[in-house]
Amino acid sequence: MKKILIADDHDLVRGTIAEYLRSSSGFEVFCASSLQDAIEVNANEAPFSLILLDYSMPGMEALSGLEKMQKLVNCPIAIISGTAPPDIARTAIKAGADGFLPKTLTPAVLLAAVQHILDGNVYIPEELSRESDDDSDLVLLTPREKDVLIGLAQGLSNKEIARNLDVQEVTVKLHVKTLSRKLGARNRTHAAMLARDKGLL
Repeated sequence: MKKILIADDHDLVRGTIAEYLRSSSGFEVFCASSLQDAIEVNANEAPFSLILLDYSMPGMEALSGLEKMQKLVNCPIAIISGTAPPDIARTAIKAGADGFLPKTLTPAVLLAAVQHILDGNVYIPEELSRESDDDSDLVLLTPREKDVLIGLAQGLSNKEIARNLDVQEVTVKLHVKTLSRKLGARNRTHAAMLARDKGLL
């Protein structure tokens, strides 16, 4: 059973999301009301499959809370918010968040978004995704794609990257192909160069 940690200082929102995820997909859901509370829950109950952090709860201090949690866990972390504007969502994704989930999402879309992230993808709302089509600096990468990108930048072969990441070489080849498409790169060297230009490395 996959475990999810939801950290939000609004009892009703936190409880509603938690109950829906439990009842609809059988996730084991843990709750916290602040960043510090989330850190303590993680220390006691880790590992989690996904952590959802409210953008404006105590301890977050904008996105510094995301960075703190990233240093403590090895799982996807997404930001949830009821008030943050689109530019905050884009900043969160650039900072390494694996998703941005507005609290206005319907229960069905919320569940789909959570599953999308658990499948190794980055989730942003459709309306924000449309806006980002014109934002050439916004490149959404999964954690594994970032790992492969680092290997490319180091000049490693697919076989070397696969060995370092303990995955199959064919998996690395697929990631390289996806990275080239996302970055608009002609080849692996070009992908590494573009990634540096965009601040992804």
